[in-house]
Amino acid sequence: SYYLKESKGSRRWLLFLEGGWYCFNRENCDTRYDTMRRLMSSREWPATRVGTGILSSQPEENPHWWNANMVFIPYCSSDVWSGASSKSEKNKYAFMGALIIQEVIKELVGKGLSTAKVLLLAGSSAGGTGVLLNVDRVAEQLEEMGYHGIQVRGLADSGWFLDNKQYRRTDCIDTITCAPTEAIRRGIRYWNGIVPERCKLQFKEGEEWNCFFGYKIYPTLRCPVFVVQWLFDEAQLTVDNVHLTGQPVQEGQWLYIQNLGRELRNTLKDVTASFAPACLSHEIITRNHWTDIQVKGTSLPRALHCWDRSLHESNKNGKAPLKGCPIHLIDSCPWPHCNPSCPTIRDQFTGQEMNVIQFLMHMGFDVQKMAQQQGLEPSKLLGMLSSGN
Repeated sequence: SYYLKESKGSRRWLLFLEGGWYCFNRENCDTRYDTMRRLMSSREWPATRVGTGILSSQPEENPHWWNANMVFIPYCSSDVWSGASSKSEKNKYAFMGALIIQEVIKELVGKGLSTAKVLLLAGSSAGGTGVLLNVDRVAEQLEEMGYHGIQVRGLADSGWFLDNKQYRRTDCIDTITCAPTEAIRRGIRYWNGIVPERCKLQFKEGEEWNCFFGYKIYPTLRCPVFVVQWLFDEAQLTVDNVHLTGQPVQEGQWLYIQNLGRELRNTLKDVTASFAPACLSHEIITRNHWTDIQVKGTSLPRALHCWDRSLHESNKNGKAPLKGCPIHLIDSCPWPHCNPSCPTIRDQFTGQEMNVIQFLMHMGFDVQKMAQQQGLEPSKLLGMLSSGN
């Protein structure tokens, strides 16, 4: 199933893949079925949905894409949009993420997609990883159907995970405690997951799990992809066993968090089109405040507009990037929420909003010590923090 909002005058199509983690064995899929049924079955889905963020049809909430044909594909396959296995004697669940996308494409061709100029395959979280895994396949599918004029592009939000060492190693019991590589390794077998051929060829047989990690699959992709990623992604910290709940953060955790930001920044340096704010958050493109976040003075909708223009221009004459229209935007400040446009943080216990300084103190950040290390007055350091320099 999918939700469609047609926009008859537009030849732009936006297909959005919903996220929501995954399950990778009988036990945790049973639990997921009991507690999060909508991510396992379409039975209780509502008849209509309201699009927000990049799926909104209000120009003020969605300045660049409001007029596109919008398709929301809910996530009921729990397989990071990679599965191709039907229900069997052995397996009581079907995992058909990759096939669902193909079927939706087939059906949309009859609803106007055949005359599209641009198809943007977007997704958040597991849906963001799903974009990386499926964008080239969608382009190939349309070409095989004879539609050569459609430019297929990807927009991957919060799906660029690192296969890094956990802060504390834990056994792989459930989705949250399992290290990302181990969960995907088990998942691929359970889902009969498929990865793009060009990526698969880079790795030995049995090592296809590598293709679920953005920095490994990205260099093999043919379609242009825009990567949106918080430098301090909450889902990444969760699987790395850094839990920021109420207690001050220990120094080891603090160093781990800063290092995570550095590692992530490094993996994005060769990504042509990227938007990576130094915030602690997860998912952005369907949030109604998505227009507020800025990196180096540029908002995400603006960066996407610049990216669109750069692809349009380069099709024409391969010119240099457009002046004053940046598409590679990565924060350089080193800790969570050092960017003043980050979404507000709430104390997990009281629900109170916190500013940057309250947040850092809540994290056990020693302002005096930090100022000393930087050779600054504490008040000067605090001023810099709150202005985001």
